[in-house]
Order: sequence, then structure tokens, then C-alpha cells
Amino acid sequence: MIEEARSIALSALEGETRYDGSPFITHADGVARIVTEEIGLPESCAAAVYLHEATRVHKDIDISAFPQDVQLMVDGLNKISTIKPKDTSLEAEKYKKLIVNYCTDPRVSVIKIADRLEVMRNLEMFPKMSRDQKLLETLMLYMPLAHQLGLYNINSELGNIYFRHADPEQYRAITNKLKATEKDRERLTEEFIEPLKKKLSDAGIHYKLKVRTKSAWSIWRKMQVQKVPFEGVYDVFAIRFIIDCEPDPVLEKDLCWKVYSYVTEEYEADTRRLRDWITTPRPSGYESLHITVNNKRGNYLEVQIRTVRMDDEAENGHASHWAYKGIRQEASTAGWLQSVRDALEHPFDAKPEDLPAPPDKEIFVFTPTGELRILSAGASVLDFAFSIHSGLGARCCGGRINGKAVQIKEKLKTGDTVEILTRKDQRPNRDWLGWVVTSKARSKIKLELDAEERKKSAEGREILERRLKNWKLEFPDGMQTEYMKAHNYKSVMAFMAAIATGEVDINAIKAYILEKATAPQVHEAAAPEAAKEKASPYSNTGEDILVLNAKNVKGLDYKMAACCNPVFGDDVFGFVTRNAGIKIHRISCPNAARLIERYPYRIQKVIWQDNAATGSFLATLNITSEMEHSVLPGIMDVVGQFRASIRSFNVNENYRAGTYEISMRILVPSSTELDKVISQVGALKQVTKVKRL
Repeated sequence: MIEEARSIALSALEGETRYDGSPFITHADGVARIVTEEIGLPESCAAAVYLHEATRVHKDIDISAFPQDVQLMVDGLNKISTIKPKDTSLEAEKYKKLIVNYCTDPRVSVIKIADRLEVMRNLEMFPKMSRDQKLLETLMLYMPLAHQLGLYNINSELGNIYFRHADPEQYRAITNKLKATEKDRERLTEEFIEPLKKKLSDAGIHYKLKVRTKSAWSIWRKMQVQKVPFEGVYDVFAIRFIIDCEPDPVLEKDLCWKVYSYVTEEYEADTRRLRDWITTPRPSGYESLHITVNNKRGNYLEVQIRTVRMDDEAENGHASHWAYKGIRQEASTAGWLQSVRDALEHPFDAKPEDLPAPPDKEIFVFTPTGELRILSAGASVLDFAFSIHSGLGARCCGGRINGKAVQIKEKLKTGDTVEILTRKDQRPNRDWLGWVVTSKARSKIKLELDAEERKKSAEGREILERRLKNWKLEFPDGMQTEYMKAHNYKSVMAFMAAIATGEVDINAIKAYILEKATAPQVHEAAAPEAAKEKASPYSNTGEDILVLNAKNVKGLDYKMAACCNPVFGDDVFGFVTRNAGIKIHRISCPNAARLIERYPYRIQKVIWQDNAATGSFLATLNITSEMEHSVLPGIMDVVGQFRASIRSFNVNENYRAGTYEISMRILVPSSTELDKVISQVGALKQVTKVKRL
């Protein structure tokens, strides 16, 4: 059946290629392989895959010789392929329900998930706009569907691929940390099982120990939900007991609780985190006993206890009935189909960290050409205009949503296609700030409104710097912040503008500086001791940790790696080189994965000292802006507002795109100060993109 179906598809798809130039039949081959080999569906489903690709375009192809269930699956797959998010205003849940309604045979949903998995595995071949669209669909639709069906491995793989493309730096940071801590996890596992081996052996319990490490996507979701760093996720890995016994419910339950009692006798358990899905399995059929214990080192470990049968079900989802009971058993097939239908119609309540971010926090809208834009919920036509281009937003006078004319303050919803209308004489006003919710729109509107204030601010800064130079005095940032706070100035720009207009007396600033200079310095002698005291907890843990003092970054002990230029406050690690001492790299450095994997014995744990002291760090920024001469002094002016200094500034003109490509190297004392510079440069009217290298 499969060979006949493939032959029809091969003929129908002759001459069609994918984006990378390969024959289109390779897509159908990949999906059929996932359907049969990875999920365990019968050959009729693989035949449906080929016939769907053949009839999707060539609707006149006769497939009546194939069984009725194959024809129904092909019809469902063809209907689903006609739905595109940009053609409908349906929200994710309604769109997902529409897919389910098209699936007269519930296996169609599983085939569609297999189709999406094959696409995501080859995502690099697609153009950027198409990639963004597929990433959004995967997050909103196919990952929740895979989770509902119990296809946990596929859901995890889809999540990792989405994460790798949507946020590559965070993905690299988490995967590199997983590699860097792999030896620690192996050591913890060995130490954990050692005192339990004899007890389990004496009790005649046969088991296999498996270590399950969470996927990078799952770890990142938990970090977001619980608002904790990587180190704060307790179940980054779980130690899993898989008990070998007969598939008898009473025996299985008894053995699982016996293992539980041995573990809790040896280790202190956190009863608040006990999850008993053996007595009451999840609606999906998942069975396991989960506990969190504290070992003698104070590490929290998640322990999962289940039998071989339970593990098969958990790893392979509902489809494991086919893989382990035989695909030709009619009763098994019927039971599986019903469980799929139940899962689709009655989604079970999953833990928040197991699911993608709720779509109601963001909306997904399209330009008339089909380009995807992601905005905050509650965004208006005005937000959409500024998301495309600041100049378009400033001249926006209205719009069309799905062809209907609307005002600029009209709210958007997921699936809308939006066209912007402009007028040459249109200018922003204060009311616009009440009609927008995105930070980009607000900042661009404020920049337009505060153009005069910016000009006055530059004048005021020049006056202050000239006077300070004449007086031979310094007005450091900390002192300036105190003065502004005492006189109710909320921004540096407003303060400098007040100096230019005479609202702030320049002589009053001089008096304030002199008064501060003559004030007695308290605890000056005790400061070094306090610094030592602060640093001491790091050195007394028994672990080999290098404490970085930002003041001495050019010393012989360590150097900042030129490939990623770490800044005080970045998440970093040390690499012991052969002849250049210790090099400090960011954990998200492109070279980090290779170093951690190849030379784990040369990796040095590193933490920053609590205070940045007076060190300086080199950072490189790539800036893309409109081709306007005013942008260059604007960027330099922003850098001058912070504790940063420019070391090099190169501009390349891209006439084809109408942009400046600017590379700027600056010295900063910390990542906090660097973030301020990046944020303010990105807020400039002409700047479209700022990226740290």
C-alpha cells in the first residue's frame, strides 16, 4: 500500500522542489518515516501521507482504490493544509479546534504533528518570513496538541527547535550550562544510589536507573514561570527508577511504594513536592511517583519511580499501544483512537511550566504582504505602525483592519491583517501616549515630543561640563543622582535642560560639590575588610571558584576573552589556557559549547565580586540605523550620558537598504551600564537595531 501511494506521489510531485533544491518527495518520505518508525502508526497512515501530498494540488487524482479510512485521512489533511493563520482571525484555541474538527479520523492530528516535526527539523532551509510563521504556529498550535496527545518526546523536540531559533543566545547559555554540569549530575547520581543498592537487592527488587535531564526549552519555561535562574530549577534532572516486574496493577503499585519507602528512609523528602500519579493517574494515562529529596550535600534531587510498563506509556504516549501490543490488534487500535479523541476534546490540566506562554499576553498580526508582527496584547493600529518603522508611526493617521477603515487608536487582535494610512502633515501629540501599549511606540512618541527638550539638554550638559572644567571639580554620577533626587528631577535630560534654561543655578551645584568634598568619610579604613568579608563566602565552600575583581582585569591571573568581551555582571566561566593564563568567557559565547565539551577539565567556575570597583570592560555594539547624518552625533551623545567612553566608531553605508551599519567599541564598568547604553541607543528615532557582539 505504501509503495503504491508513494508511486502516485512521486509522479504528481515530479519537478517540485523544496527551498534547498531537494525533490519535494523527500518531505513526504520524512513524514512517513516519523509516522511509522517514531510514533508507531500503521502503514495506512504512511499511505495517507503520500496521497495527501499528491492530491493537495492535483485534486483530480483518483485514490478510490485505497481503503475508506485512508481516503478520510487524506481528506482531513487536505482541509487542514488550506488553513493559514493570516487568512483567519481565529485565536489559537479556535484554530486548534478547527484542526480537530477537520480530523474525522483522530489519527490525522497525529500525522499533522509528524508533518510539522519534519518541517521544524529542516527549518534552516526556509526564508526568514516563512521561518517566523512556522515558529509561531508550532508554539501556539502543534506543541499544545502534541502535549495533549501524550507525545512528550515530540513536544520536547519541537520546543527545543523553537527555542534555538527564537532566542539563540539563551538557548546556547542553557545548553552550555547543561554540558558544564554534566559531570556534577553523574557524581550526584552515583552518590545517591550507593546507600540504596544493598537494600533494594535484599528486597529482591530488580530495577534500572535512568537519568532524565530536562530539555533546554522546558528549563527556560520553568525559569520564566518561577522567576528563578538556571541554578534555581530543582528538577533540571531527575533520577528515575524503572522497576522490572509483571504488568499487574497491585504488584506494580506495591513495588513503587516500597522503593519510595527505601529512598525516604535514606534521604529527607520534601512532602510538599510529592506527586502520586500511581494511585490517581493523570487523565492522559501517565503513571509515576515523584518525590524531591535533599542529599547530604544539601542538593535537591527529583526522584521518579515507575515500572517498565509505566515508562513505556510515558515515553511513547498513547501510540505505545501500537508499538508494544502490535498494530494489527483491532481492540487495541480502537481503544487508542478513542483515547486520542478524548485527549483532543478534553485537554487535561498541565503544569504551567510544561506549556508554552499563554497567547493572551501577545497578539499576532500581519502586514498586507503577509509579514508577521508580534505585539503586546491591547496594541493599537498606532503600535503596529511604529513596529514597522518610526517614520511611518509618526505620520500615521489611521488604518484598515481586514479591509475596514479604522482610527489609529483601534485595538488589534490575533489574526488581523493591518494596513497603515499616513498623512505628510501628521505629527504626534500627547494623546498618542494613551493609545499605545508597546515600549517602542511610547519611546518613539516621547522622542518626537521631547525634541526641543533634547536640544536644551545638550546645551545644559555643555554648560555644566565647561564650568566643572574651569572649577577643576568633578560631579560623579552618584552625586548627580542624589542632587537630582533632592530637587525632584526624574531624568538626566530634564535636569540638563533645566540648567540651560536657568531653572537650576549652576553655582548651587558648585556649592553642593564642595560641601560633599569636605564631609567626613565614614568607615573608609574598614572598606577593604568589608570587601574581604563579602568575598569570603565564595572561598569557603570547598569548591574551586575564581572570584573576579573588576579592578584588576588586566592582571596576570585572568583576561577577558576577545571573542565575546565579557562585562562585569555577565554570566561567565573561566577557561585555563596553556600559555595565556585563565580566559574569561560569557556562558553564551559562540565558543563556549566547544570548550566545555572538549576540555571539561580546564573549565573554571567563576563569580564576580559583589562590587564592580573601578574596572573597565570593552564591549562591541553593532547598530543599524536610517541613513541620516543626525544619528551619528545622537549615538555619541547617548554614550556621553553614561559611564562609558567610545574607543572606536566605524560607519559603513548600505545604499541598497538605505541604512548605516555602525560598529562601535566602548569601555563600560559593568553590564548594567552597558544595558543602559543599549536601551537608550535603541530608543533613538533613526535607530532600527542594536546588537551586542
